[in-house]
Amino acid sequence: PPPGDIRNCLLALAYTEPFMEKLFQYRFKSGTFKGHSFGNLFLAAMTEMLGNFELAIKESSKVLAVKGTVLPSTLDDVILEAIYEDGEKACGESHIPNSRKRISKVMLKPTNAKPLDEALEAIQTADAIILGPGSLYTSLIPNLLIKDITLAISKSKAKKIYVVNVMTQPGETDGYSGSDHVKAVINHSSSDVIDFVIINSGQIPDHLVSRYLLDGSTPVKCDREKIEAMGYKVVTASVINPTDVVRHSPKLLAEVIMELI
Repeated sequence: PPPGDIRNCLLALAYTEPFMEKLFQYRFKSGTFKGHSFGNLFLAAMTEMLGNFELAIKESSKVLAVKGTVLPSTLDDVILEAIYEDGEKACGESHIPNSRKRISKVMLKPTNAKPLDEALEAIQTADAIILGPGSLYTSLIPNLLIKDITLAISKSKAKKIYVVNVMTQPGETDGYSGSDHVKAVINHSSSDVIDFVIINSGQIPDHLVSRYLLDGSTPVKCDREKIEAMGYKVVTASVINPTDVVRHSPKLLAEVIMELI
C-alpha cells in the first residue's frame, strides 16, 4: 500500500502532540527530499532498519502511541495501473490523477497479491467494516483488488458501511455523484462489500464551494434514489466540519456510524 495511506492511518490513531502530526505530514520544499513527507521517510527508514514493512508499522505504532492496530492489506510489491476511458494507461498512485482523464478501471500488477493474514483475521472477526472516505481509485479500491480481501469482506456478517467522499477529487472522480462512487467500488470488488452508504447532506458554504472549484473539485451530489435502486441502504446526514476546509467531522461521522452499528 502507499506509505502515505499507512502514515495517515497511524496519525489518525496516534496519541501524540499536534506538533508531531505536523512533523509527520511535513513535505520538504527543496533539496534532495523535495516533495517527500517526513512521515514517509520515517517509515522507509524503519522498513530498512527492520527489513520488513509490517514490523516497521508495528514499531512506528509504538513510537506514536497508536491506539488500535494498523495493518497493510498486503506486503507484496505491487504497482497500481489505471486504464482511462480512451484506452491509455498510467502507473503509480501519484501519476494516475495527473492526466485528468476519466478512469475506466484500475488494477494491481501482479494481480495475485497475497493478503496479510492478520488483515484477513481482522476482517473475519470485525463487528463493522467501514470503507472510506479517501482517494477512491488510489487509496480505497486498491485494497479491494486483492481478491481474498474482497472475498473476506463479502463473506463477513459484519455491518459493511461505505462513507462517500464529500468533494470530488480532480483527476480521479471529476463530476462523480454518490452513486458513481458506489458503482466504482462494487465494479472493482463485489456487490456485497457494502450494506450501508453514508453520504453528506450538510450545506457547504458558498465561499468554500467557489474556492474548491478553482482546483476543479465540486461537492459530491447526493443521488439517494440511484444508490437505493442498487440495493443499498442510504444514510444522509450533515457530517462535515464548518471550517476553512471541507472535510468530514470525525465526531459527527462517528455518531452516525455508531448508530448503525
